[in-house]
Amino acid sequence: MKHLLRLALAADVVALLTLMLGSWTRINGAGLTCPDWPLCHGRLLPALGGGTLWEWSHRLLAFAVAPLVLALIAVAWRQRRSSPFVAPTMVAIAVIFLVQVFLGAETVRLANTPFSVVAHWATAMALIAMLSAMAVFAAASEPDGYPARRAPETSYVMPAALAVTATVAFVTMCIGAYVSSSGAGLACLSIPGCAGNVVVYTHGQFVQMLHRFSAGATLVCAAAALALAWAYAASTRVRAAVLLGVALVATQVLLGLLNVALRLPTDLREAHAVNAAFVFLAFFVAAVFAVLDAVPRLRPDSLAEEATR
Repeated sequence: MKHLLRLALAADVVALLTLMLGSWTRINGAGLTCPDWPLCHGRLLPALGGGTLWEWSHRLLAFAVAPLVLALIAVAWRQRRSSPFVAPTMVAIAVIFLVQVFLGAETVRLANTPFSVVAHWATAMALIAMLSAMAVFAAASEPDGYPARRAPETSYVMPAALAVTATVAFVTMCIGAYVSSSGAGLACLSIPGCAGNVVVYTHGQFVQMLHRFSAGATLVCAAAALALAWAYAASTRVRAAVLLGVALVATQVLLGLLNVALRLPTDLREAHAVNAAFVFLAFFVAAVFAVLDAVPRLRPDSLAEEATR
């Protein structure tokens, strides 16, 4: 399983870097410097002046994800009996990756419309989440990856709570992507209301306030998850992931306020987008940890016997 773990981590890191560079490219207005796909201005290696450098670098990183994902699927197929989670995660990675390739081409064809950007971002995050889950499952299949199980009467409370928190964070992140790509980032210049009002009228004001309400829901869910992690004596790894998630949510709120106050400087916009991704990943991984703590699993010696069948 060590090969699977290393491939999952490598693919995860490259996919995350691709996401970050893609966000930077779009925020800097370079998302359409290559108007065709998969080539750029009909060439394999275009002139790299201006924003073309960012867009073409983003595509190169995206292409680098492909062999890593293919190698991961091949190794996961051989190791599919080592854990009950490997096979379904492998299938999810394969399907999401194919969808992401299609959406990458469609985003260019649709000239980075807000909905295409949101779909592309959401699918990229889903792929990164599944790669992270595969890394966790591979690590848990090692002999030292089986901590004591939690009490059965509380075992499913944390996975459910953390799944809800991760889902709310994901939705908030997607709404934020729409706000950014639709140019609604400064539709509301006052805080917490919009132009001094809670009821808003324009489309930009509506999505901006929707994003703020969703961010508030994420903050509430994060606080509840933190309380539950201690109330139900969650494992150390779950508590660590939840603590990280709460810290990232607090950072995200600060970044959101600074973006409005400073009128969307490029660096802060990128930090806000990337931190949103890490908020979701922190709670998603925490949920995966909680599932591993709750679900009965075969011991390593039994896994070895099962893998040889």
